[in-house]
This record gives sequence, C-alpha cells and structure tokens, in this order.
Amino acid sequence: MTEAFARAAEGDFERFFAMLGDDCRWTISGTSRFSRTFASKPVILEQLIAPLRSRIEGAMRIIASRVIADGDVVVVEARGDNVTKKGVRYDNQYCFVMRFEGECVAEITEHVDTALIDRVFG
Repeated sequence: MTEAFARAAEGDFERFFAMLGDDCRWTISGTSRFSRTFASKPVILEQLIAPLRSRIEGAMRIIASRVIADGDVVVVEARGDNVTKKGVRYDNQYCFVMRFEGECVAEITEHVDTALIDRVFG
C-alpha cells in the first residue's frame, strides 16, 4: 500500500486500482454527491474514479502522510494536490480505512471533507 500511494503522489493510480478486488466495496462517508457505497471494482472505476478524473486538470494526485497496518486493515491519511479544469484547487484531506482479503482490497471506507466536494464539484 505504501508503494501504491507513493505512485499516487505522482499521479499514477494503476498499482492502487490493480489491488482492488473485483467485489471491492468503496464507501464514502457523509452527504456529498459522491457519498454512498460503490459495490464493485467496475462500478468504482466507472461511477467514482472516471467522473473525478474528468474534472481534474492533468493527473490526479493524492499524497499519503501516514500508513498504519493492523492485521488485514490498513489506514492511510492523505491529502490531495489537485486543480479542477475550471482552475479551482481541490486539495481534500482523506482517511482511507481499507480491509484486505489476501492481496486484494475488499473494502474501503473513505472519510473526507464532503463540504469541499460540494463546493468544488457542485
């Protein structure tokens, strides 16, 4: 996970996405337009990642500041370093709680500033 987030800091999420299990569930907390559970890897990529990438100028970047592992759970604190195509900064703060099954991420709960999401993306 440390390597995957090191690449994400450079805008390369392919290693991270490759770690998602086919049945991975990604839940974004809160009440923003993205707050819900995305119930499989294809749904995550099509309904969460693609819409975000389409609004970000250049490569999306997320920089991890702390990675904590305990058994099959990994917690990553991170911050974004992004600008939208409309020139608005989108530097959200994240806490990803990930549960693994073997080598694959089975579940992600993302805690994020949902007010910032709504302010930037409407």
